[in-house]
Amino acid sequence: MHALTLEKTYRTCGGAELSSKDKVGYDALTLHCFRSKQNYESGSVNMAASCSRGVRSMLRSYESIGKKSCVFRPNTASQLPVRQICLSSCVWMKKGERIKDQKFTQEFINAQTEEYNIGKRHLANMMGEDLETFTQEDVNRCIKYLFPSGLFDKNARPFMKDPEQLFPKQKAVQWDSVGRPFHFLFYTGKQSYYSLMHEVFAKILEVEEYEDKAVLGSRWLQKREFEDVLGESISDFDHSQFIQVMERLLSMTYSSHVEEFIMRYRKAMVVQSKKQDYSTLKFDSQGVAFSTAEGKRKSANCIITLRDCGSGNIVINGSNYISYFTILQDREQLMFPFQFLGMLGRFDIEARVEGGGHSCQAGALRLAISRALVSFISDEEVEKLRQGLSTQPLLPCSAHENSGLLTVDPRIRERKKPGQEGARRKFAWNKR
Repeated sequence: MHALTLEKTYRTCGGAELSSKDKVGYDALTLHCFRSKQNYESGSVNMAASCSRGVRSMLRSYESIGKKSCVFRPNTASQLPVRQICLSSCVWMKKGERIKDQKFTQEFINAQTEEYNIGKRHLANMMGEDLETFTQEDVNRCIKYLFPSGLFDKNARPFMKDPEQLFPKQKAVQWDSVGRPFHFLFYTGKQSYYSLMHEVFAKILEVEEYEDKAVLGSRWLQKREFEDVLGESISDFDHSQFIQVMERLLSMTYSSHVEEFIMRYRKAMVVQSKKQDYSTLKFDSQGVAFSTAEGKRKSANCIITLRDCGSGNIVINGSNYISYFTILQDREQLMFPFQFLGMLGRFDIEARVEGGGHSCQAGALRLAISRALVSFISDEEVEKLRQGLSTQPLLPCSAHENSGLLTVDPRIRERKKPGQEGARRKFAWNKR
């Protein structure tokens, strides 16, 4: 009996060669199964439990049998057809990972979209609907009719949606060939969010700048002016409180609705370039246009005559400007207004200056030249000259540091302080 059973088992294994130890194991396993069969035929109650315990014990005792013989791997297995088992992606998910947390390529989404369109067309034909007017609401209604469900969770019910809504797109490559990120906020972890926040803040600054320009031509009433309007005296604190409340009102979105009320307590400001009275353009006996202007800085005063002759000669106190100003920086100060407007070599200058040093005289001449040029340029260029907004390349000097070429330089020498060696310098400290 044992030999017959072993022979059948050997044939079942596909004719694989078995070792002597494997044959002994198969013999014992066959004997145990035969006894279990006899117990079953005799009506034994504990047959199932005994058989299962016996098989488990035999498999543990003969581990080598399970490794070599119990798994049927005949030599002809490569010739037999292989059945491929396709597992869903959810089988490989770890720790409850969901589909919405995964990113899918555009090729995958396009393939799913084609299948969705085919299914949508078949569904429309089944329900007798027109495909051209078959919307997503119609799809949901048909799915609910064809597949009724009593499940409470809506996510567990059958549905049919556009893959663009189900599968999130995979982000494009965000780094170069060497691994350097393209975006400067890449390492924040939320570069799109923080980039949007930066853009919003930039828009806020842009709106604030626009608001400042909108009210640039007016100012709030000063304390005395405000008292005249009210007809009663107020304190500085009350005036500041009023200004704060009005600023809050002005910063609101729809403050233009009460513009008339706001402008009652604001005073229009005259543009500085329009307020100043510049000399008008004149013509001599030969028809040459000229203009005169005055300038000052510290204790230096000057008066010049600017002629539109086109030679570029500059005479100061009867001397050429090159010999009068030996320092290069002073000559650059003198020529800066012409370079600022791109008019080098166009005008002739006759100047008379007195007082101060060479630097003061150069500053006074620059102011006088700028004022005289106003008669030869347009209003837009006058405003640029006043604000110092030049499109020409600047000269290699510090003259452009003072933005307003039409503004008098108010700086003067600082007085000496008592108990000090100079205006700022202290005496050397000696502990004795």
